Amino acid sequence: MSLAAHLEDIGRPLVEEQLTHPTVAGIAEGTLPEPIFRSWLEQDYLFLIDYVRVFARLAWQAPPAHLGDLIDLAHVTYHEELSLHRSLAAEFGADLDGATKGAPCAAYTAFLLESAASYSEGLSALYPCMWGYSTLGALLARNPPEDPRYRRWVDTYADPGFAELTRRCAQMIDEAGTDPARAEELFREGMRHELAFWDVPR
Repeated sequence: MSLAAHLEDIGRPLVEEQLTHPTVAGIAEGTLPEPIFRSWLEQDYLFLIDYVRVFARLAWQAPPAHLGDLIDLAHVTYHEELSLHRSLAAEFGADLDGATKGAPCAAYTAFLLESAASYSEGLSALYPCMWGYSTLGALLARNPPEDPRYRRWVDTYADPGFAELTRRCAQMIDEAGTDPARAEELFREGMRHELAFWDVPR
């Protein structure tokens, strides 16, 4: 079994735990109160800006075979994911420019940026977000919400193109030569941050 596949095996029960979180369940049902999703949008917008910085820091260290992949990941995050957030922000009245990080967002981004000081460790630390959202999107798309705004969010992460980017990230992890024990430690910590991130500031 590859290292990335091992991490995914570890992560599946943790994704199931996210599915039961009230914020995720509310998105799935299309019944999440707008103020909660508005707050989540603001926090995730700030998170994604730093996520782009993580990709950029890793790209600076990357072997030539991985450089293009990391640039693609940064590009998709900056131009597509953030574009989705700006579009939804207009519909939910989110203040992206005036938002400040809550504790879960600040802790998660600090963890990722610190982990990115090491190329192989940074890949393992960021994988919970890439793989986790791709997996959540696929699961939620089986019975998507009727509210078109929440459905658009689900469709973004259920998109085959996003799944392909996730597979490319998994391949980089397998090729980076990360110590398996350290990779598992970072992956588990990242998954803990993923769950905590749904506890949005009110």
